[in-house]
Amino acid sequence: MTKLLGVIAIAAVAFAVAPAEAAKHATGGCSSANLEKTETAIENMADGDGKLVAQKEIASAQDSMLNGKMGACSMHLNKAMHATMGK
Repeated sequence: MTKLLGVIAIAAVAFAVAPAEAAKHATGGCSSANLEKTETAIENMADGDGKLVAQKEIASAQDSMLNGKMGACSMHLNKAMHATMGK
């Protein structure tokens, strides 16, 4: 029974960490270099709804990074990057 609880605990930790790691690898990580590249792409966008969405996402990414929430930062950065690609 004790071994089963240990395996369950390890699995729970793995499932809790996996989404943050996946977000980090999907975007190349939340770094100041990636934030800068995305900000440059946003500046070059035409004014409109897409640009507003991207600006809000990059602001949220920066806030998350400053607060040490790297998973959330990666998620917002990824959304901002997708917004710069247009539709």
